[in-house]
Amino acid sequence: MAGKGFTVKKDWDNPREHAMPEGVRVPAEMRIGPVLVSPATVLAPMAGVTDTVFRRFIRHASLFSAPAESVNPSENPTQGSETSPFDKLRAGSGAPSSSEIEAEVTNAQSGCGLLMTEFTSADGLSRMRESKRRRYLTFYDDEHPIGAQLFGSNAATLAEAARIVEDTGFDTVDLNLGCPAKRVVGCNGGSGLLRDLPKIGEIFQAVRKSVTIPFTVKFRMGWNDAAIVCVELARMAEAEGLNAVALHARTREQGYSGQARWEWIAAIKQAVGIPVVGNGDIRTPEDAAAMVAQTGCDAVMIGRSAAANPWIFRQIAQYTATGRYDQPTFADRHHMIRAYFEMLLAEAEATKELPRDARLGETAGKMKQFATWFTHGVMGGGRLRKAIYQAKTGLEVLEQVNAFFTAQPVAADVTEGTGSGAFPESELVCD
Repeated sequence: MAGKGFTVKKDWDNPREHAMPEGVRVPAEMRIGPVLVSPATVLAPMAGVTDTVFRRFIRHASLFSAPAESVNPSENPTQGSETSPFDKLRAGSGAPSSSEIEAEVTNAQSGCGLLMTEFTSADGLSRMRESKRRRYLTFYDDEHPIGAQLFGSNAATLAEAARIVEDTGFDTVDLNLGCPAKRVVGCNGGSGLLRDLPKIGEIFQAVRKSVTIPFTVKFRMGWNDAAIVCVELARMAEAEGLNAVALHARTREQGYSGQARWEWIAAIKQAVGIPVVGNGDIRTPEDAAAMVAQTGCDAVMIGRSAAANPWIFRQIAQYTATGRYDQPTFADRHHMIRAYFEMLLAEAEATKELPRDARLGETAGKMKQFATWFTHGVMGGGRLRKAIYQAKTGLEVLEQVNAFFTAQPVAADVTEGTGSGAFPESELVCD
């Protein structure tokens, strides 16, 4: 795995299958200082993924307000009818309008309680021009509450970057101590710092003094199995005044292989009084509920599953409210892919007059990047992916998507295989 640079795997190694725990669900809310996270679900910070377009896409894909009697059980999925709660994403009526995208969305309406930015270099943020900062720190009103994640190893630089984050209007600032990528670890950032707890202590103190907004940290269990430091690190965070901690329950050496060891989330929950967020191997609402049942964590954080299944936050909210949840239909998948791709095109158009380093840029590459995830479970998805990869522009990609789904029977709600071959590895993110 080390030789591959810890690229994020889109599949899971022998994933555990969890039944719904009796009487245990994801908490309705969690507070990080004064910030209300409701429901207690968090979109993980992912480089190359969680930009403003994807965050708004998730927030709107996660809208959930259907009464219990109108929600169909997971074993009897909706068939794309007008009453389907998934219709709120697109309803097949073209791209969401600017008013729909920018309208206020409260946590009571959304299945995703807290959005997180891509992880951003503190050193780069402190040096870059204001125009370039916009590319990394732009967010819209409907993204609140939202946190910005930073990585670096210099306490003073991280403190300065945290002040920029606060001045920009973010609700929280988060420190990345989890990324296993060589280029980050090589600069002693991300999970590289797990080998230097005194340095982490200096960073905690400097950042905590520099901002008044809630300060949180996400970390791994340790560098390897011989150096597991997560409980000690969580206690240190609490002692230095941090407002919450999140654990990706793997070591740096594991990267994204093997199974997440939730018992360490439970150990941290028993060790500290501040909120604990659990992360790792949540693929379904059953997994989310099982993590809460097994660890007692205050919230769950979801990364790669959100890209493969943008409805997962809504499904968790549905289960929390009703004890059951919907599965997306063939038509829902078309609406979802088309909505996200059209949002990318709209953002590229809206930013084309900005300085080059502040523009979204060409969208075709981004669309191809997500095609593997978004077409998972679509019958004949291999043909669609091939057509997408051959397209030259973003508009051509969108044309291929529309042509593929238009040519298929609406009732084709048959999924492809979901074995490990369904999600090949590619360079994408680290969270």
